Amino acid sequence: MAYTEEWVSARARDAYEHGRASFDVRPEHTALLVIDMQDEFVRPGWSPYWVPAATRMAPTLLRLVDACRTASVPVLWTIFDDTHLGLDRPHALRFLPHADTDWRRPGPAEVWAPMGRRPDEAVIRKPSYGAFYDTPLDTMLRNLGRDTVIVTGTLTNYCCGTTARQAYERGYKVVFGSDVTATDDESRQEPELAVLRKGFALVLTAEEIADRLATPAD
Repeated sequence: MAYTEEWVSARARDAYEHGRASFDVRPEHTALLVIDMQDEFVRPGWSPYWVPAATRMAPTLLRLVDACRTASVPVLWTIFDDTHLGLDRPHALRFLPHADTDWRRPGPAEVWAPMGRRPDEAVIRKPSYGAFYDTPLDTMLRNLGRDTVIVTGTLTNYCCGTTARQAYERGYKVVFGSDVTATDDESRQEPELAVLRKGFALVLTAEEIADRLATPAD
């Protein structure tokens, strides 16, 4: 068979738009990662890094968190914070447009209170975008016996997308919530989902994720 430009382009386009990973989502093997749903990004008007779309999707994410708790799926929260006096943060961050403000956290970052994190749910304080970078997340997941992660939170194309790629590279099956992730420019949401859909993750809505957790695998 001769693979024409039209054929390979159509194949790629279909995977970006409609690709669907083929693994099961089993609650006993799965953990929910709630990425950076903290005051800085979710509390309206509180910082220049507020992500309005994250505030809007929070009720949908809360329902998924409750569904995971019901299914005995561990819920792990992450916070982008000032750790180790900033000495563990990638050095190049200071040169990027993302750091072009004088705003500083008034104290240690916290999960946005309306998210209702429970005291028995671990919080991982991370120094960069990905939740696996210089954190104990991989050890925690392996101690929990989990080989599948559901990635939710904000920002879709920064911390969530980076975490999904890091999980994939460590051998985890990755589920990515299409309507329980959010970014600061909503036109960037679908392009990020398309890349993840084709090469890194099973992209599902919160309702689809909850249904799979509640339905025994064949």
